[in-house]
Amino acid sequence: MAPERGVSESANAVHRLACLELQGGNQASVYRAELRGLSAWVSCRPLHPAASGGDLYYLSVCSQGSISRVTVADVAGHGEGVSTAAERLRDALREHSDDWDQSALIRRLNNSFLEDSADGTFATAILLSHYADTGELLFTNAGHPPPLWYRAALQEWSFLVDVTPYSKEIADLPLGVIAGTAYTQTAVQLEPDDLLLVYTDGVSEAHDIRGEMLGLDRLQEIAGGLPTGSASAAGEAFLGALADFRGSEPAADDETVVTLHRRPTRHA
Repeated sequence: MAPERGVSESANAVHRLACLELQGGNQASVYRAELRGLSAWVSCRPLHPAASGGDLYYLSVCSQGSISRVTVADVAGHGEGVSTAAERLRDALREHSDDWDQSALIRRLNNSFLEDSADGTFATAILLSHYADTGELLFTNAGHPPPLWYRAALQEWSFLVDVTPYSKEIADLPLGVIAGTAYTQTAVQLEPDDLLLVYTDGVSEAHDIRGEMLGLDRLQEIAGGLPTGSASAAGEAFLGALADFRGSEPAADDETVVTLHRRPTRHA
């Protein structure tokens, strides 16, 4: 899979997204980005020695420049063999980059992925859309690990989860499992200096040298000790804490982390 523009930039580079630009991919990368009202930091680490893997992320801005979208997906498996599936997700996101109703978008992604995938391959994904003028965040989760949300006013971390867990429909399954699966979307308010930490299961399911898995509880404990002044500071410190937890135990899956910081209104 050919890299998108800016994917191989250095960690010190800052990419400022223009309207209708799609930035991302599934190759090794680490860099900062600026979207309307949001600062972002990205780290994508395919499982060694592959140059690309099943983790896929995209940042985009709508044609009006007011809505920023962040998508993180994890195609089952890892390595070069899943790059084709990742490309299909990228193409669908590009086609529908200007759609606000992301529940409709993710249903189309599911059906397209189901039709095109071979051998029952599936993917988890999370879509987040941020409206810069109000700070509203709309998110849809398709079987993906829940992002961590730092609320600056409360100075605490919690998981960003759907508030309607008792749906009677078959909802929020991974992409490519059941045709026509229903997906929900939930709106929350991001306040200035709030942070989001989005990750794939290669992070939450990392193991230490004793075979213990990181898990969501320990993940939240780590988040509690992170610096919260910027997306890059939080992301870099998080990767450091993950390395400390793992010790000499090598990674067993692709690992992707995207951190988002809502800039104060005067900078938005």
